[in-house]
Amino acid sequence: MKKLVTGILSLAVVAGLGAGMVFAQESGEHKEGAPAEEHGGTPHFPIKHPAQEKWSFAGPFGHYDKGQLQRGLKVYTEVCSACHSMNLVSFRTLEGLGYSDGQVKTFAANYEVQDGPNAEGEMFTRKALPSDHFPAPFPNKEAAAAANNGAAPPDFSLIAKARGIERGFPQFLIDMIPIVGGYQEGGPDYIHALLNGYQDPPEGVEVAEGTHYNPYFANAQALAMAKPLSDDQVTYDDGSPQTVEQYSHDVAAFLMWAAEPHLEERKRTGFMVMIFLLIFTGLIYLTKKSVYSNKEH
Repeated sequence: MKKLVTGILSLAVVAGLGAGMVFAQESGEHKEGAPAEEHGGTPHFPIKHPAQEKWSFAGPFGHYDKGQLQRGLKVYTEVCSACHSMNLVSFRTLEGLGYSDGQVKTFAANYEVQDGPNAEGEMFTRKALPSDHFPAPFPNKEAAAAANNGAAPPDFSLIAKARGIERGFPQFLIDMIPIVGGYQEGGPDYIHALLNGYQDPPEGVEVAEGTHYNPYFANAQALAMAKPLSDDQVTYDDGSPQTVEQYSHDVAAFLMWAAEPHLEERKRTGFMVMIFLLIFTGLIYLTKKSVYSNKEH
């Protein structure tokens, strides 16, 4: 019986080591950016994993950089909004970027939205109000797909929370610990990497006509969206670098804000709750010590 148990344990250890070696090998291939099909396996996307960028809103005490958010809004309105909607974001939330009521009203008035019906039962267009949401560039998904090689551009309202690459074991365990990791920036990291990742396909790799090679794309090795950004495409008024690197960083931060505009409040509330729990734990301990101090054990 003893030998049987020992044998089973030995097999379990060998199996565990083998699985660990396979995991390490796959992780190494992903880090080096080598497509899995070159090694005779099933391809896993993305081919290259996004690097962990530095964000002002990262960590338990993170906060949004208002200047960066305003630049990101400029990139979105001048470039991304031609294809991508933000149906869940209203103009009045732009006050969170540091704009005044008057500035928000002026910004919203640049757009037209459909309203109605009027007294005659007909729909009509009017200038947008702060209470309106960003209008979509296309009337429906079918029209959006027809204008973009058959692939409808996704809505950007929650894209920074909906996109993100799994970091695998054991990193995801560390990411769940707020003080040590608390990593929630996978979406912005992915957006930044994707916007900077357009390149010519390597030798021996063919992509479908009308698609563009990008090793950071999460679903395939190429996507229908052409490279949207180029240097000096958007003019910044604050003197920030007008490069693809800066544009992608700013718009990724803006999209994170769009997906979670109350992030700063949530972090402040969480910090106060943690302080309360620490104080409450101390009081409970002192109460227990006082009650049982005169009792024999």
